[in-house]
Amino acid sequence: MKVFKNANIKGEITDIIIDDGKFVSFQKTSEEGIDLKGAEVIPGMVDIHTHGCLGFDPTDDIEKLEEMSDFFAKNGTTTWYPTTLTVSMEKLKKAVSVDISNIKGANIPGFHMEGPFISSKKLGAMNGKYVIKPDAEVVNALEQVKIINIAPEVDGAIEFIENCNAVVCLGHTVADYDTAVKAAKAGAKCLTHTFNAMPPFLHREPSLIGAAVTEDLYAQVISDGVHIHPAAVLGLYKMLGSDRMILISDCISATGVTDNGEIMFGGKKAFIVDGICRNEEGALNGSTTVLYKCVKKAIEFGIEKYEAIKMATETPSKLMGINKGRLEVGFDADFLIIDDNMNIIDTVIGGEIYI
Repeated sequence: MKVFKNANIKGEITDIIIDDGKFVSFQKTSEEGIDLKGAEVIPGMVDIHTHGCLGFDPTDDIEKLEEMSDFFAKNGTTTWYPTTLTVSMEKLKKAVSVDISNIKGANIPGFHMEGPFISSKKLGAMNGKYVIKPDAEVVNALEQVKIINIAPEVDGAIEFIENCNAVVCLGHTVADYDTAVKAAKAGAKCLTHTFNAMPPFLHREPSLIGAAVTEDLYAQVISDGVHIHPAAVLGLYKMLGSDRMILISDCISATGVTDNGEIMFGGKKAFIVDGICRNEEGALNGSTTVLYKCVKKAIEFGIEKYEAIKMATETPSKLMGINKGRLEVGFDADFLIIDDNMNIIDTVIGGEIYI
């Protein structure tokens, strides 16, 4: 049993009792433990969409997952889904089949395949050379793939959605509202990096964003202050609320390495200037910002603190069906200890202090 004493949870001082890596009690106790002296405790970040850090990419550097997990844990992310790019299916199969059972650091419940079942008209940073038609049988055979992106207008997409075992998201697409609604009714659950690599939300052409509103879809949002204007982040929050809006980092291999320089991303050159990464065509190539910083940005944009935290913890956990993201009895004891300025003092994973 592990006890953390005098924890501040939303302004209330209590003790946290943990057993077997899970929360068992939130109440004052006579048990000895680690005294947090009133420091605030919030759930650990759950990033369902991230392409790596420290110069490593989950698609290419499969032997570096533990180094990436270590970096993310130290920066507030206690659970992440390594997200692959649009590359050859042979390479994808190898990447998502690596053993993740004993990796230390941030938890890895599974992988996120962002391609290759996307539209060649909305590639963004993806490599169009490897775009192919969707095949649910192939994906279902890859048991560690837990979430996947698809363009719902491509040939075979609706049948794929109906038969895919993973959580299906819609993105890198030119789909209209009606197609997105059809995909939602087939079983799609979420939008991929909303606003980016999809048609805009217009009053007579509401596109996928309109479908998210009417069909109760979740929506991923990169709240780094670069990918989406703060007003758009705030506006989507007011439309969907914290129960369905999910903050993601979409961070890439340059994260934690450099704010300026040249990298390879998905087999293509990309250029980073002042922390903003674009390819040779000028398209944004993901962010260089960890999820916890995206939460802080969302708060700066005008979203209430605990609502922003919820969208990076509880809400993505609900989408993925995992026992994380909440400071409640029975949930995994993954949390952050932070100071009054929201700086991380310690990361706790499974009840054990990681940093």
